[in-house]
Amino acid sequence: MTAPDNPVLAVVEQHIDTTGVNKSTYSYSSSFIHRINHFLTRYRVRTSKMHLKQVAAVLALTVTAGNALLRFSCSSLVVERLDPLVNPGMAPSPHLHQIVGGNSFNITMDPKSPPPTQSTCTTCTFADDFSNYWTAVLYFKARNGSYHRVPLKPNSGFEQAVGGMTIYYLPTAGSGSAKGVVTAFKPGFRMLTGQQQYRTKAEAQQFRQLTYTCLANIMTRTGETLDFPTKPCAAGIMANLRFPTCWDGKNLDSPNHMDHISYPSSGTFENGGPCPATHPVKIPQLFYEVIWDTAKFNDKSLWPADGSQPFVWSQDDPTGYGNHGDYVFGWKDDALQKAMDTNCNINCPQLKTQTIAAGNKCTKKSQVNENIDGWVAEMPGMGSGMSNMGK
Repeated sequence: MTAPDNPVLAVVEQHIDTTGVNKSTYSYSSSFIHRINHFLTRYRVRTSKMHLKQVAAVLALTVTAGNALLRFSCSSLVVERLDPLVNPGMAPSPHLHQIVGGNSFNITMDPKSPPPTQSTCTTCTFADDFSNYWTAVLYFKARNGSYHRVPLKPNSGFEQAVGGMTIYYLPTAGSGSAKGVVTAFKPGFRMLTGQQQYRTKAEAQQFRQLTYTCLANIMTRTGETLDFPTKPCAAGIMANLRFPTCWDGKNLDSPNHMDHISYPSSGTFENGGPCPATHPVKIPQLFYEVIWDTAKFNDKSLWPADGSQPFVWSQDDPTGYGNHGDYVFGWKDDALQKAMDTNCNINCPQLKTQTIAAGNKCTKKSQVNENIDGWVAEMPGMGSGMSNMGK
């Protein structure tokens, strides 16, 4: 391919070179050039060499002529011990979660009451997305045995966000016959990925796309691991949660919230892996990037005396293998299907948007009254022996 005279594209090519991807499959369309310029203008990316390298990691995802994605911010809605999928009706639930999305999040999330009909606001920048997305919460365990909740950190381009996470929906991957029609999630759809009780690599490999990135800077996107990083990470730890991309086409849920979905039968979504016959319907790749601001805990004099890493999930998992995420679909009407059909890329004119500041204002009071901030002797739920219950 021949890159136009654009400094960003030159850096994108350099980034692609490091990935080992066949550049002959890439091309630069006029619409891609427009998206580059839009990205630079919208996020005020400076054109220094350092910043171009940082933005290249994101832009390289969109270089292929046909590839597309939605990438947007969802600020924090609430941090509390509720889990309406695994522990419906239980308050408090076994361990702490951080939740983003529509403010109708509640103890049961009754499928008969779709989020778009119940929510009055959303923390997401796509204003018609009242879905709820949630994960466990990261804690730092000091050498003296006390715990402190690790704050969330906004992603590149979303620096004004208060906590939360970055959400991606990818409608296509691969090339040629590997691509195909993608069916957006339906009202009532929900799913989870990961198992909170897993503590070994062999177990975690069942969810091969739940990983961590030790961030050297906010745009680091290499060196993913299944377990927690073992060294201090200058810009924090990013938890990456990629959900299955194949659906049985019949069930909006299943008893364990996983059997109705599947990863590709071989390969991955990114390289166009096919869906198994049991789950033949392609659904969007839902992907969370959750950045934990661990840098403020990088003083190794506070780390365990044996040199082991000090971070632990709120379900009392010091390995990282218990990474897990939950999802309840809540897009208004057919907005998501239209976006998938249009192959929107980063921005999507077809969708109604709101500012990050507006999303920050959408919050929900915790239904569980307990101390989740400051130094504590134990994480919420540990004293009751509940933290390892559930999924």
